[in-house]
Amino acid sequence: MANISVCNVSLDFPVYSMSGRSLKKQLLRFGAGGGLVRDARDRVIVEALRGISLKINNGDRVAIVGRNGAGKTSLLLTLAGVYEPTSGCIESEGEIASLIDLSQVGDPDGTGYENIRLRGLMSGLKPREIDALASDVEEFTELGSYLAMPIHTYSSGMMMRLFFGVATSVKPDILLMDEWLSVGDASFMQRARRRLDALVGRSNILVLASHSENLIREICNRAILLDRGQLIADASVDCVLERYRETWQQSAAE
Repeated sequence: MANISVCNVSLDFPVYSMSGRSLKKQLLRFGAGGGLVRDARDRVIVEALRGISLKINNGDRVAIVGRNGAGKTSLLLTLAGVYEPTSGCIESEGEIASLIDLSQVGDPDGTGYENIRLRGLMSGLKPREIDALASDVEEFTELGSYLAMPIHTYSSGMMMRLFFGVATSVKPDILLMDEWLSVGDASFMQRARRRLDALVGRSNILVLASHSENLIREICNRAILLDRGQLIADASVDCVLERYRETWQQSAAE
């Protein structure tokens, strides 16, 4: 059974390009989260996450909510293993699939088919399974002969279709998503939404960072609220969204 255990996780980013004062002004201006400290070498440190602890169980559909810069994407990327925690630990059971930033996936000099095969090999698929994966992605993306061309020749829309098709072809135990993806025109979006719905249904755990209350209420049974890198609330969707509105109003009044 899939599960995720996050124990006292913190994530720090040292900043070398500007002074602490100017960085603090920028963070305040754009509403970015995280605290500012100086380490023993007098470097400015942005504390993206601070002491996060939570347990996500099999069957959970968890929404991560918070203002821009609150740490939502940082937490997702840490759960995905892209960022290593500065302190604390994360333990998980089950295969993880990440739909956070599709533009960072793939070999630009490889063809569409080569990128599909690469994803299949990385997922440990057998040759027969990779052939089935390629057929599925070919049918879904409708890219036709473009799949035989290097993907650096693709338009941004074609690139997103390919990466979306490949990413959603897996059957993960744990699915991590940053917002609901936009990958093309209205007709394609309808098919993409159906494909995403099926992917979410196949996963044992979903962790979704989103600003959309309607989407969160539709698919999530639990929510957590982040503010400036800290876990503020972990409860039902209704309770957390109400707390979020209160936090937002309080911050706006300050």
